[in-house]
Amino acid sequence: MSSSSSSTVHAFLGDELLTQETRDLISSLPKEKGWLGSEMYQFQGYWHTQALLQGLLTCQKRFEAKDSDIILVTSPKSGTTWLKALVFSLVNRHKFPVPSSGNHPLLFTNPHLLLPFLEGVYYKTPEFDFTGLPIPRLMNTHIAHRSLPESVKSSSCKIVYCCRNPKDMFVSFWHFGKTLAREETTDAEFPIEKAVEAFCKGKSMSGPLWDHILEYWYASREDPNKVFFVTYEELKKQPGVVLGRIAEFLGCGFTDEEIVQGKVEEIVNLCSFESLSNLEVNRQGKLPNGTESKAFFRKGETGGWRDTLSESLAAEIDRTIEEKFHGSGLKFSS
Repeated sequence: MSSSSSSTVHAFLGDELLTQETRDLISSLPKEKGWLGSEMYQFQGYWHTQALLQGLLTCQKRFEAKDSDIILVTSPKSGTTWLKALVFSLVNRHKFPVPSSGNHPLLFTNPHLLLPFLEGVYYKTPEFDFTGLPIPRLMNTHIAHRSLPESVKSSSCKIVYCCRNPKDMFVSFWHFGKTLAREETTDAEFPIEKAVEAFCKGKSMSGPLWDHILEYWYASREDPNKVFFVTYEELKKQPGVVLGRIAEFLGCGFTDEEIVQGKVEEIVNLCSFESLSNLEVNRQGKLPNGTESKAFFRKGETGGWRDTLSESLAAEIDRTIEEKFHGSGLKFSS
């Protein structure tokens, strides 16, 4: 990897833009070496790179939610790209009809550029003015429920949360991490066995995953008008049905006429893995943070963990799933 590519690939792993306030805080926080070759710091019970921790802190201080906001929440590698594409197309279906005459934003823009990533934006551009976004404002984040800005919790904004079978999420993040990791981080230094062990202990980016999922799971049961909870597996199995439910939740349900006209299926088809992954914009080039666009389109499968995890590693994660989710009523299909 050349030094020039290194400087962009690690936009959220470096420390070039850290404030003295963040540096002072970090010096007092628990620290761990992460999979990606950068240090992670524990804040409010979750692990973050120093850059994204600063983004989180700035977000907590400055972000003011509006009642009309829509915030998509995931843990890393849990269907974020797909969810962004679906909800963007859903909410903007009258402004950007599907199918279109080749001018739909998804045809020439990576989904990650259509919805700002809150802590990423606040790290790179702390003064960013979110009031300029079209209403309803669409945003996404990996922030845990307990760490959300107070205005998000107190307003009537809507949260759509998507999680994924932890084994698939781990494997997807493991492969994704290889495209981001620092040059000096090798499989010998941080083999997959060590990564699984850290993952099960909750020491992964935005982890513990278990707490992240359960906080939103319980929030959705306590206030289903505020938080919509769905698994990647449900979305994969019945994308049209789930999209319809999301539309109702957001107050922009499909009319009978739209359903008859096949508008639901048209959005699902436009946003499918096959469709998005074959677009030139998602096969070439990089995002501003340096990540290759194609890195977000590896397989998009369920159960793909079997190609990477040994039986013993899968069993280790399964034991953790059983322990952490026991009694919650939440189940994951394998």
